[in-house]
Amino acid sequence: MDKDLAFLKVQTKLGYDFSGDIKIGGKYSSLIEHNGLVFISGQIPRVGDIVHVYGKVGLDVDVSQAQLAAKISTMRALAILKQHYATLNVIEKVLQMNVFVHSTAAFIQQSEVSDGASEILYEILGCETGQHTRTSVSVYQLPKNASVEINFVFAIKA
Repeated sequence: MDKDLAFLKVQTKLGYDFSGDIKIGGKYSSLIEHNGLVFISGQIPRVGDIVHVYGKVGLDVDVSQAQLAAKISTMRALAILKQHYATLNVIEKVLQMNVFVHSTAAFIQQSEVSDGASEILYEILGCETGQHTRTSVSVYQLPKNASVEINFVFAIKA
């Protein structure tokens, strides 16, 4: 399966363009590679200058909107990889994904929100490469009032 083609199909289906610069908000790197591992810093559901899903999940945002936020955040991470390596076909395995959900104290569906991100990984990378470990937690606030932030660890082919 060509992961780059799958990325473009998902991008079209979602209706967002991830080909532009991926902006960061400080003095850090969005990608660091070390010994065959690639660490992607936390990604929020921002495309260009616009955060597309913001507010507290369970109050301002429902589960399906939060899943969209997780999908956009995941697409941003994959776009960073694609821009850095010129292809997603270098990905050997998704090792870890940590999902932070800006939610109310009563909201308990963080895992269901994370499913949006997992779906994107499986759809683009396939079941074997896209299978990953995952942590889903509720947080009080996220940058730019985003509803979701996700960071990743990938293994890259030698």
